[in-house]
Amino acid sequence: MITKTDLAHFTGTDNHYQHRLMRSVRYTDGVQFLAKNAQAYWLIDKIATLQLEKKIRAADFQAWQLVVTNNTATLTCKDDDVILHSEHITFTDFPLDEITLWVESGVILLPSEH
Repeated sequence: MITKTDLAHFTGTDNHYQHRLMRSVRYTDGVQFLAKNAQAYWLIDKIATLQLEKKIRAADFQAWQLVVTNNTATLTCKDDDVILHSEHITFTDFPLDEITLWVESGVILLPSEH
């Protein structure tokens, strides 16, 4: 089981992993750890493919938040206080009650890695 404390240990990254479908998107060691240990590659895929949307791609900084309640979730992307994307996910077994990921210059990272 992954915890928020596990993720807080990631401060910076040694590697950038290239997304297999969206070659312009990369992600950090912390995001790789999250995806592997929370079985959440689907979340990385979702954020990466949504970079195809013009308004999302145009944002220099994106804050993505997944909030989980009773095996359902809401995924929201904001640039400052402007909501760029929001969707309801009808089922998830994501182990944390919430997670925030940032996207800067095509790199998905944990806030602690900034």
